[in-house]
Amino acid sequence: MKVSDYVLQRLREWDVEHVFAYAGDGINGLLAAWGRAGNKPRFVQARHEEMAAFEAVGYAKFSGRVGVCAATSGPGAIHLLNGLYDAKLDHVPVVAIVGQTDRTAMGGSYQQEVDLLSLYKDVAAEFCEMVTVPEQLPNVLDRAMRTAYGKRTVTAVIIPGDVQELDYSPPTHAFKMVPSSLGLGRSAPVPEDADLERAAEVLNAGEKVAILIGQGARGARAEVERYADVLSAGVAKALLGKDVLSDELPYVTGAIGLLGTRPSYELMQGCDTLLMVGSSFPYTQFMPGLDQARAVQIDIDPFMIGLRYPFEVNLVGDARATLAALLPYLKPKKHGSWRRKIEEDTARWWEVMQRRAAVDAVPINPEYVVHALDDLLPDNVMISADSGSSANWYARHLRLRGAMRGSLSGTLATMGPAVPYAIGAKFAHPERPAISLVGDGAMQMNNMAELITAAKYWQDWQDPRLVVAVLNNQDLNQVTWEMRAMEGAPQFLPSQGLPDVPYADFARSIGLDGVRVEKPDEVRGAWERALAADRPFVLDFRTDPAVPPIPPHASLDQIAAAASAVLHGDADRTGMVRQGIKAKVQEMLPGRHQRQDRPGAPD
Repeated sequence: MKVSDYVLQRLREWDVEHVFAYAGDGINGLLAAWGRAGNKPRFVQARHEEMAAFEAVGYAKFSGRVGVCAATSGPGAIHLLNGLYDAKLDHVPVVAIVGQTDRTAMGGSYQQEVDLLSLYKDVAAEFCEMVTVPEQLPNVLDRAMRTAYGKRTVTAVIIPGDVQELDYSPPTHAFKMVPSSLGLGRSAPVPEDADLERAAEVLNAGEKVAILIGQGARGARAEVERYADVLSAGVAKALLGKDVLSDELPYVTGAIGLLGTRPSYELMQGCDTLLMVGSSFPYTQFMPGLDQARAVQIDIDPFMIGLRYPFEVNLVGDARATLAALLPYLKPKKHGSWRRKIEEDTARWWEVMQRRAAVDAVPINPEYVVHALDDLLPDNVMISADSGSSANWYARHLRLRGAMRGSLSGTLATMGPAVPYAIGAKFAHPERPAISLVGDGAMQMNNMAELITAAKYWQDWQDPRLVVAVLNNQDLNQVTWEMRAMEGAPQFLPSQGLPDVPYADFARSIGLDGVRVEKPDEVRGAWERALAADRPFVLDFRTDPAVPPIPPHASLDQIAAAASAVLHGDADRTGMVRQGIKAKVQEMLPGRHQRQDRPGAPD
């Protein structure tokens, strides 16, 4: 058995079933071992190492298991970095296995020689080691896996090419030998009783309680629902926690932040008490004023405690176990005007979203594209959204409920992960359908090539459905709107304009299916066709770039800056004024309205 054979054997013993990777001579030894091992764990070939890393992240996000990716030395290892940083910043367990030049060439400025230990020391700060002799295994691999799981982070194992070819010999019972063992101990830490009592005093004293949850509360859905009832609270969700609690619950105000909802903004502005669970939501300006509310935080990671707000009580512990332990100390509150306002504001918001989706646009309103999907979502769907304007509509128009799952690049907010996330999710759950919402900028950057990966593997999935919806407005739209609102600058076409690409035609050319949609009355039917397809399907929606992603708190300064952009010659100023006025008006209209199935339908 060679070192490369042992590496794959140890991954199998850790129950690793897939490794997302791209070949190169720096891992030739591992590739040969894969051949000898009958491709177990399965080598999943991406089109690019960055996509392999994103697929590992998507696999980890949608499965809860560690994602593993592999790449060759030099450029391959470098290409992994963006996907690995996405994992690190979103606290996702990923292990990277990378090749390195032979030991005999190190320090000699050899071809593709890069100081990988230095390069990876930040992204894999918790554990990054180079294997130079066989006896370092299995310890190095075990620690990489255990650290990734235990600290929900990125770890890296670097294996020089000549080491991969060495005969494997295990560590012995000798001085300076380090044996190892498999497995990860499970624990659910709970704070001390005294800390729970302090937290209860804060929560019991509050009259207007707000709860903010993130992905760390995913295992505590029932407990969060119970707390919302006991504390008569509203619940806002950080974007990475969008699927933690059903958006159909009347007190769930939806996403928070720049891409969030008006009721979430008002929940935070009006509360006198804040309970934050399993989130490191970074934008303090969307939280209560620093002297406005008493606050309690629950997080399993002591390094993420107390970061965002002057919390009065910090509870380090597992979300579910801590909430269960704290509950007996709480005094139930009656549902009064505070809770009624939360529910009324939330119901009103969904009416506003319905109206905004129904606004006519040229050729199609992007809000309608996503809004029309909402009631068509399969019960067990997995949704990924890319960074950009597609994230706005994902955050605001889709009501995730039941077993639905969704994610995006939360903290890094990088372009390009939507399709590889979905592919990783499909390998985690091949029996579930997946949907990716992608802007045309991200599609052209790297998502489009990853359709080839879907074409390579889709027939292995029990449910072949992977729907890629491209919001094709020929504009880097999110940046365009940020320039308008933050800089007061008009659209700079040389940087913002994008070529039109026949995305659906490309999909069909590689054996997938797809259609271009250019009329509003075709939108719903296109979604239905894609969700009934027998293979991955690309929907090329021609959308209006003038529909503004107005933030929930839109200030007079931002509105003035956007107006300044118009006055200074924005190329799309007519459409921008038209759509901006229409969209804002929808927030001012009184009354309740029936759900509309198409733009322009009567109230």
